[in-house]
Amino acid sequence: MAFHGIAECFEASDRWFGGVICTDGAGSVTSGPDKALSREDLVRQRYEEQRQAARLGKYSFVTQFGFPSPALTPPHHSPLVPALVRLLRRTHVQVVYTHSPADKHGTHLRVLVAVLAALREVPKEHHPQRLLGCEMWRGLDWLPDKDKTLLDTGKNPELSSALNGIFDSQISGGKRYDLAVMGRRQANATLQDPYAADALTEATIALDLTPLIGAEPDELLPFTLRYAERFRQDLEKNLLNALAP
Repeated sequence: MAFHGIAECFEASDRWFGGVICTDGAGSVTSGPDKALSREDLVRQRYEEQRQAARLGKYSFVTQFGFPSPALTPPHHSPLVPALVRLLRRTHVQVVYTHSPADKHGTHLRVLVAVLAALREVPKEHHPQRLLGCEMWRGLDWLPDKDKTLLDTGKNPELSSALNGIFDSQISGGKRYDLAVMGRRQANATLQDPYAADALTEATIALDLTPLIGAEPDELLPFTLRYAERFRQDLEKNLLNALAP
């Protein structure tokens, strides 16, 4: 999801990437050789894979909070919020990559809500310059083009492929995330514009959530629905043009 940031910082002398893993991954789909793993063994394997990815991707750090997904209750009770506040206060982040509000995975949405809650609690000097909601469990290709933030993720395909391949506990569980993620990025690049040659080889689409930094919780839903309404309007306009005599 955040490969754009990993690639931008890889071996750079003036930029640093940090990964934040919020939950323990114990609810992952398992089959094949990992089916017999206990919950504790699965969590341990997921932790080690994340550390391997951090070493390969040359992250500055990886933080593994390890909360069980059910613990990510609404933000005024979530243990993730104070943990994120402490992390934000210790860093001076320029860009935060988090989940899109159009994601259909409940845990991902809880993480997004916790990120927004944490940003409300820290002083402005600890606010990022950009907050990007990236596609994961639902693509963002439906956004009108003017609302898309296209992130070039094709700069280091060898690193991308190697990082994806590290997460064997997810892939061998019967979910070919390695192929799906690369396929989505390539599709985003090629299917972006039907009337122009490809400008990128791979792209991740993000929704710019920067206006939500410091916003009240009740602003998230109308903010998101405005983009859904713009999609409806775009769909209506294109169909009416096609149906026009």
